[in-house]
Amino acid sequence: MVQAPTKITLDEFLKLPETKPYSEYIKGQIIQKPIPQGKHSKLQGMLVTALNNVGEAKQTALAFPELRCTFGGRSIVPDVTLFAWSRIPVDEDGDIANVFRIAPDWTIEILSPDQSQTKVTGNILHCLDCGSQLGWLIDPKEKSVLVYPAKQQTRLLTRNDVLPVPDLVADLRLTVADLFSWLKL
Repeated sequence: MVQAPTKITLDEFLKLPETKPYSEYIKGQIIQKPIPQGKHSKLQGMLVTALNNVGEAKQTALAFPELRCTFGGRSIVPDVTLFAWSRIPVDEDGDIANVFRIAPDWTIEILSPDQSQTKVTGNILHCLDCGSQLGWLIDPKEKSVLVYPAKQQTRLLTRNDVLPVPDLVADLRLTVADLFSWLKL
């Protein structure tokens, strides 16, 4: 007989030790993310660097790789998040806080080979429902990006399509081809 997984509360989940790869809390369930592989890691690192070269330099935004974000009844770890400079939580010393209990302004997910596109899309939609401006779902296998603008139609972008970015990093101009060129040695 197969037993249904036991549901736990968000508070119970947040008291558990962190796992590698990371676990997420979605609708009472603990879901472990797949271990990032080469393409995923390369794209993630390049995106965080490119975003911070624009946003951090002007103090308009800051990008984070695999930052736990807990909001709206979920605790998720998007591959890349971007927060407006003025929204970055700080501790009593004025340093960046360890705990982020707000939705990112922009969430980016990079699809891994064994990952459920539906689950990842669900996390992006949750972010948008909780105030995110934009979501991207990058598919390295298809060399495409699904773009989820807040309150707008989802778009599938390929090749020379210019990827939309929030105003926080408006100086970043990147095509789908540019993005996937980062995978070449």
